[in-house]
Amino acid sequence: MEHRRLGSTGMYISELTFGNWITHGSQVESDAAIKCVRAALDLGITTYDTADVYAGTRAESVLGKALKGVKRESYELFTKVYWPTGTGKNDRGLSRKHIMESCNASLKRLKTDYVDLYQAHRFDYETPLEETLRAFNDLIRSGKVHYIGFSEWNAEQIAAALAIQDANGYDRFISSQPQYSMLWRVIESQVVPLCEKEGIGQIVWSPIGQGVLTGKYLPGKKAPAGSRATDKKGGADMISKFMNDQVLTAVQKLLPIAEKVDLTPAQLAIAWVLQNPNVSSAIIGATKPAQIKENVKASGVKLEKGIIDAIDLALVGVVERDPSKTISPKPRA
Repeated sequence: MEHRRLGSTGMYISELTFGNWITHGSQVESDAAIKCVRAALDLGITTYDTADVYAGTRAESVLGKALKGVKRESYELFTKVYWPTGTGKNDRGLSRKHIMESCNASLKRLKTDYVDLYQAHRFDYETPLEETLRAFNDLIRSGKVHYIGFSEWNAEQIAAALAIQDANGYDRFISSQPQYSMLWRVIESQVVPLCEKEGIGQIVWSPIGQGVLTGKYLPGKKAPAGSRATDKKGGADMISKFMNDQVLTAVQKLLPIAEKVDLTPAQLAIAWVLQNPNVSSAIIGATKPAQIKENVKASGVKLEKGIIDAIDLALVGVVERDPSKTISPKPRA
């Protein structure tokens, strides 16, 4: 397992991050989830990403249980705040109240005194940005958080936050967690150039396109039973934008390219995002340890330009590049 610096910081993270978004506490039971985390540790993955909202807060609890007994300094633990964690009016967003309460609750579930990275899970149009950034800075000063980042913010929002942080002497954002894959490249034109300039690293999610880039979904055929496309707990909704014959037909053209470089389609997809120098790590999920064992083989792979060009040619007409697709919920009525 290779490691990279997170942005311009001195902290190194593994090229692959183990994430438990729609698996732990939802798709798989606690015992199976713990086996996956232990397998990830054995395979050299030191970075673990979760969020307060995943599986209705259960994912954090499962991850905390899975990491119990592991030397705290030996791994990097990331979580997030924004989405609703209860029914109250203040149980969501990036207000100081919710950030402080959510952080304390996350630490209890994760069974730790601090998280290495605390992330704003979306941009909050309802809360003054300065209020959010001051709260984040106070968490760093308290020792509960080492670094701060954001997920799915556009370039304008990132620049506005950095200006406030610099003007007030606050700790700066050092990470971005966007969706990024061969099929979804909306960060490339605006977010990546800004982040490269400002020392912010990308920790990308869905590098395998919700599983579509494995090639297991065939055009004109029903999705395999038990796959993410059949998951009614959230997986099917997220993958739906890729589940059309035009995309699925193009993805089948990637299979011989993967075979040519002795990689599985999933390994090729992960290796592809890691070719971007602004990417610090790619998040992978798993319901079985065998999936982790397969995916870690993408770490350290260098793809030649001819392979990159062949991938682009295969996916002509199906790649999403529109930066306006980075969207956070609008204010509540």
